[in-house]
Amino acid sequence: MKSVYERVLEFKYNYPTTIAWRLKQNANIVQKHLNPGEEVLYVFAAQKNNNPLDILSTAVVALTNQRILIGRKRVIFGYFLDSITPDMFNDLKVLNGIIWGKIHLDTVKEFVTLSNISKRSLREIETKISSFMMEEKKKYGYKPKIKKSDF
Repeated sequence: MKSVYERVLEFKYNYPTTIAWRLKQNANIVQKHLNPGEEVLYVFAAQKNNNPLDILSTAVVALTNQRILIGRKRVIFGYFLDSITPDMFNDLKVLNGIIWGKIHLDTVKEFVTLSNISKRSLREIETKISSFMMEEKKKYGYKPKIKKSDF
C-alpha cells in the first residue's frame, strides 16, 4: 500500500502547476492520524486559504474511507489537522480561475477553502470527494432533495 506522501507526489507529478511545498512533512501529519483500518482513497495538495498570493500554507488533503483529513505542518514546531466526517459535510463548490482553481468545502461548523490548485485537477477532485460523500451520506439516512424544477 502506498503512503500518503507517495500519493501526494503522484498528484503533484500529474498536476505540476499546483502550488505546494513541504509535501513530506504535511503528508506525515496525515499519515500519523490515520485510524486502524482507515484506507486512503485519494490525496491532493493545496493551499488552505482564500488568498491566491499566500503560498505558504500548503496542506495535504486525504480522502479516506472514513473522512477527509487536512494536514499542515507548522514551520517551527507543531501542526494543524482538520478532520471532516461525512455527517458534518454539507457541500462542495469548485471555482475555476484564470491560473488556478479553488475548492470550497462547506461543513456544519466551518467553511474550508483550498486554493492554488491546478485547473486540470479540479474535475478529478470534485468527482472523488462528491461521489464518496454521497455514498457515505446514504448510511446516515440522507436522501437528496428533488425540486420540481429538476424535472
